[in-house]
Amino acid sequence: MKSPLRSPPVLGAGGHSRVLFTLMQCVPYLIAVAVLVIELTPAHFIYTGPFLTAVPALAAVTLGPRGTTAAAALALAISVTTATHNGAWGTLQVYSNFLALALVSVAGFITSRAMQERRQRELDQVRRIAVAAQEVVLRPVPARLGPLGAGSLCLAAGTGARVGGDLYEAVQTRYGVRMIVGDVRGKGLSAVRAVAVAVGAFREAVHYEEDLVEVMNRCAAALRRELAVPGAYGQEVLLEGFTTALIAQVPDEPIVQLVNRGHPPPLLLHRGRATALKPRLPSPPLGLEDLVTDLPPKPESYAFAPGDRLLLYTDGVIEARNPDSEFFALPEAVEGIGVGPTPSEFLERLHQALIRHTGGDLADDVAMILADRFNDLPELPPGGADMG
Repeated sequence: MKSPLRSPPVLGAGGHSRVLFTLMQCVPYLIAVAVLVIELTPAHFIYTGPFLTAVPALAAVTLGPRGTTAAAALALAISVTTATHNGAWGTLQVYSNFLALALVSVAGFITSRAMQERRQRELDQVRRIAVAAQEVVLRPVPARLGPLGAGSLCLAAGTGARVGGDLYEAVQTRYGVRMIVGDVRGKGLSAVRAVAVAVGAFREAVHYEEDLVEVMNRCAAALRRELAVPGAYGQEVLLEGFTTALIAQVPDEPIVQLVNRGHPPPLLLHRGRATALKPRLPSPPLGLEDLVTDLPPKPESYAFAPGDRLLLYTDGVIEARNPDSEFFALPEAVEGIGVGPTPSEFLERLHQALIRHTGGDLADDVAMILADRFNDLPELPPGGADMG
């Protein structure tokens, strides 16, 4: 989750590893340039055949099959250029160099291809385990919840196999249907633990707490208790960890009540127009309560009439960028899909629109809940949105 409250990244051990790996990727090309310089200067008396043969071999370690092929082609071009420049055609040494270069290039390509396939199999296995672990915590939302038709969608970022910190849940209670979406800062096991704690606290509190604000407070208290466990979280999480969360309640009346703690506002699709239900009094995320003196004492209410659709989502949706660094236009996409499709079909179309926008490369996890008000209730006057 991106947030202006985050500190700038610090180059740690992982950063040094990335720099070292990038330097290793440059080594084959640096050797090729060095060989070319030697062969085209008076220093060409130095025998450079073994150095040039090493170019595709080193590329096979770090550059993959395509990089190995490119490095081999570069080494071949340099061999042809230097042989022509030095008038060495017809000598046994030139043909020996070509043969050695060809053999090493083929072997490097095969080895690099095998390494790539092995890494892909391992990554796929880790992804399956990560998805299974996340599905244990986040179960699908039922298609029918009291007066609502509902659907949910959770997408993992395409940058690796680390599970993220997006959370969601929807529960039917005696107070109405209660839903939560949230985003825990960070990824990996610490984020999954925090997600499990927040969702677990929500699932219990929604059945016993009549006050929706108190449900949010119970989630915040559970996260604070979790952070207090010695050794459970690293120093970065302890100093900068926070969770954005949005809790919605849909009673029998044609309204929706919201408690928003630093989370992107939900979208209400009413008569073909999507409107963001922004809080009148913004509140900080969970874990950053010390930044303010007073929090809103009660939920804010908005009209939610029959035929309306309510979309709860995480910031991975609105912060998704295309190759031109343009953000995903969520309201326009929601209006384009409309109210015709079922919730599951709606979310799938929204998913496809998101994939088209990003070119299939999600930079952040995505979680969404869609709720349809389809019971026969009297509709509130148009434009009577905020009742808070």
